[in-house]
Amino acid sequence: MWRDTVLVAGKDLRIELRSRVVLHQVVPVAVLVLVLFAFALGPDRAPMAHAAPGLFWVAVLFASVLAVQRSFALEAPEGARDGLRLSGLDPAGVFLGKTAAVALQMVILEVVLTAGIVVLYGSHIRSYGSIVVAGLAGTAGLAAAGTLYGALAAGLRVRETLLPFLFLPVAAPVLLAGTRAWQAALGIGAGSAGDPWVRLLLVFAAVYLALGVVIFGPLQEAS
Repeated sequence: MWRDTVLVAGKDLRIELRSRVVLHQVVPVAVLVLVLFAFALGPDRAPMAHAAPGLFWVAVLFASVLAVQRSFALEAPEGARDGLRLSGLDPAGVFLGKTAAVALQMVILEVVLTAGIVVLYGSHIRSYGSIVVAGLAGTAGLAAAGTLYGALAAGLRVRETLLPFLFLPVAAPVLLAGTRAWQAALGIGAGSAGDPWVRLLLVFAAVYLALGVVIFGPLQEAS
């Protein structure tokens, strides 16, 4: 399983490095979201800094939809999905590999967005450890859930519009917990504690990683 995970993740990441779709499309869209919200909130940095955690995770959430759609669009032409299914690779390894590839792309995106909220919104990070742990846990959860629902929608003609309807409601706990954890890390809100929210992110990631390992194979065969 782990060998297949590395093979699939390496395949997806090599394709992205050559095409640079994430760099040229997903990252600019996410940064544009932050810029547009900065214009909408006005020149006063106080409300901007207060809204920064939520806007960060909204941008990550929508960018993750684009990244997952791109991950499965790579295998749409010329029967590539059938070839992957018939290759003999462990379905759990395929799931983990695609999840790892999406997660790594999102981590790069989140580094850019974090710099964006510091520069554009004047946010001051008080707990780098909480930021990193919450970011990694939320990223793992979003990538795992997105890959799972991406596989569910991959074989359908309306997959581009169906995936957001399936994925975004399920990802709402990540949006809520990630926002609260970042508020605590940025010192927004009196007496706010981020640890319970970070634990929720870790539980969400663990549940969807375990679920994907178990049911990705049947989903792959059904689609």
